[in-house]
Amino acid sequence: MREIVFDTETTGLDCSNGDRIIEIGCVELLNCIPTGRTYHAYINPKRSISTGAVLVHGLTDEFLRGHPCFEDIVEAFCDFVAESRLVAHNAGFDRTFINYELGLCGRSLIEEHRFVDTLTLARRRHPNGPNSLDALCGRYGIDNSARTLHGALLDAQILAEVYLELIGGRQATLSLSAIAEGISWRSESRRILPRPTALPSRLTPAEEIAHAAFIAELGPSALWSRYRATGLTSQAA
Repeated sequence: MREIVFDTETTGLDCSNGDRIIEIGCVELLNCIPTGRTYHAYINPKRSISTGAVLVHGLTDEFLRGHPCFEDIVEAFCDFVAESRLVAHNAGFDRTFINYELGLCGRSLIEEHRFVDTLTLARRRHPNGPNSLDALCGRYGIDNSARTLHGALLDAQILAEVYLELIGGRQATLSLSAIAEGISWRSESRRILPRPTALPSRLTPAEEIAHAAFIAELGPSALWSRYRATGLTSQAA
């Protein structure tokens, strides 16, 4: 299964007010294993960036002015993503912006069911939070010391590690690695048959007498009497 963990940076928080994507970072996972393949692009939004957004990611109008517009990179982005599942933190935000940009380019929008929201996964697993990306890095011992500002590719790489922790993917990679090294595991469905002869009892005569006395004290309505009546004790032997 191929998945793309991704992140975006934007000029602001609301594409309905004309905010645009200015950076995309993607990391490829194949069967929960990072392949090392990435996609990254800075994008000229053809509009100014809000002051609040600059404080978050540090990208300025001057820096982005010399970079391609989204329509110039849309082909490369779509080729990299292909039909894969898309993983993002607070995926609704990124999905809205991605589809807004695709719509402006006359491209087909990406269906909602293809997105996986790691924030939703984290809230289910850790309902008491906090579940920000930095908080999850602290919880799972993931090094995010390079994250002084938000950056799409760095955040996607960090999120890939967090995602694998959330879904137990790191444990899965151990099995996959073992298979890659030539260790084959085979699971067979077997029908369990009854023993041709019952195993001999391990109870001593004294223990059997003591047990019978204990059952007698429970009275005729005891659950053990009904249990014995089903014949399960003889099957268990």
